[in-house]
Amino acid sequence: MRSFWLCFFPLFVAVDAVGVLPLFLHLTTGLDRAKIRRVILQSVATAAAVALVFLVIGHYILEFLGVTVADFMVAGGMLLFVLSLTDLIFEKRGMFQGNHETLGAVPLGVPLIVGPAVITTLFILVGEHGPVPTVAAVIVNIVMAGVAFWLAEPVHHVLGNSGARTISKLASLLLAAIGVMMVRKGIEIIVAVYRAQM
Repeated sequence: MRSFWLCFFPLFVAVDAVGVLPLFLHLTTGLDRAKIRRVILQSVATAAAVALVFLVIGHYILEFLGVTVADFMVAGGMLLFVLSLTDLIFEKRGMFQGNHETLGAVPLGVPLIVGPAVITTLFILVGEHGPVPTVAAVIVNIVMAGVAFWLAEPVHHVLGNSGARTISKLASLLLAAIGVMMVRKGIEIIVAVYRAQM
């Protein structure tokens, strides 16, 4: 159970469903409720499929390239830090345009729900905690993102634009701290392996 929560919180921050809500509302403006439901289901299905594919083949890619989990932790932590820093500095993520028929897949499913930050976090977590808690945590987070989209209008009405932006920025700050922690742990593992080989 502890492993699940250790996987859940970094993924919760990486997915940042609340931060995506204003963009979801913008992209679905003018669509009727039936189309919005279809977009939400498509986004959740796409995000889950992409996350699971990366979880299945990620280990083999790292093995083929000769990259250790520690290497990926350092690189992934740096990437998370840069991504979160970019989100903290700039007001909005890129504004996507698209057909409502594919809106759920791109950009909502990928890259807004499952983007570089989530994929990087998945690779690291599956190495640290194993596939079962990682899969459970990512599925729960994706479903929660779908629920957040479902409740987008009332949630955004309560939070307002400034409230949603504030929560998004706090999530980005926490993600930056998690990125630094991953770099630190990766370096500790590399140093420990180096000392053991001496």
